[in-house]
Amino acid sequence: MPARTGADFEAGRLATGQLPHPGDEAHEFAGSAAAVAAGLGPVALGSDGGGSIRIPAARCGLFGFKASMGRVPVYPGCRDDRHPGVSGWESIEHIGPLSRTVADAALVLSVLAGPDPRDRHSIPCGDVNWTARQPVPVLRVAYSPDLGRIAVDPEVRHITDAAVSVLERDLGAKIEQPDFRLPHYEETFGAIIAADTDLTGLRGLAEQYGDTMSPRLLAFLRTPWTAEQLTDANIMRKRVVNRLAQLMADYDLIVTPTVSTAAFPVGFHGPGVIDGRMVDADHWTSFTPLANLAGLPAASVPAGLTADGRPVGLHLIGRHLADAQLLDTCAAYEEAAPWSHIRPPLGGGR
Repeated sequence: MPARTGADFEAGRLATGQLPHPGDEAHEFAGSAAAVAAGLGPVALGSDGGGSIRIPAARCGLFGFKASMGRVPVYPGCRDDRHPGVSGWESIEHIGPLSRTVADAALVLSVLAGPDPRDRHSIPCGDVNWTARQPVPVLRVAYSPDLGRIAVDPEVRHITDAAVSVLERDLGAKIEQPDFRLPHYEETFGAIIAADTDLTGLRGLAEQYGDTMSPRLLAFLRTPWTAEQLTDANIMRKRVVNRLAQLMADYDLIVTPTVSTAAFPVGFHGPGVIDGRMVDADHWTSFTPLANLAGLPAASVPAGLTADGRPVGLHLIGRHLADAQLLDTCAAYEEAAPWSHIRPPLGGGR
């Protein structure tokens, strides 16, 4: 049985006072990814509400795959109403594999995917043969190392650029860097989470166990969210979906770094400065929520290691329901730049 993350441990996450934010979730739930990276098991499952499959994959030198919304049913994690505060983020949450190889992840998806009456978002998957890889056609790739505004560590940018060159040189992809002009979704993503969260249940728990919860979680729960904030966030989400649909009319893939820094020391929510810029603690997670907002398939593949041995991930977002093509691309990239034999050093000061 693979190690479980995310939905199975939602109650434990809330009880220990971790902020319901995609970056925090990934940072705290990377244990199963680290276990796979260390060879303790072949695969793990992640619960991805904003990057919590792909971020641990990038941090641990693994492959992480989030299928299109509805491909893999999510139950009970996103709608378990039996326990206050347990239900997750129904409109953005996904379950998917973390593995050392694309083939292992595809095998897991062949078991997980398909409709389930308990998940109203789940859809048939008869159009996808998860384990049969096909040759990759010439792809048009929209690449951005920073989406025009995200601070990225220079070493991460260099490694990402080199990984993109593999797509061009070995897969024959046509790489372009268009002007993305995406809405500033980072500013309102917290309201999307709030709208999908059992605030009443969590606030009740806070009254009983507030002294054991982190200040960040308490601040989130005490935020007096207004209807306008929630509806503004929903409108922002529609703009993101529409803009990505426009981009995907011209491109097969959107490619970025998975996260904007390599791993930082345990106990930190995030670096306060990236490439000389003062940033919020969760700024490093800004790339991955895009695919959750739009329900698009997305993956993180190992791009390389920093000079001191920390893994860096390359983030690929595919077209709506083009899960098979994205897996084919990741498999072709893996063949051109294999990674399963590379293991980050264990121990040290990080």
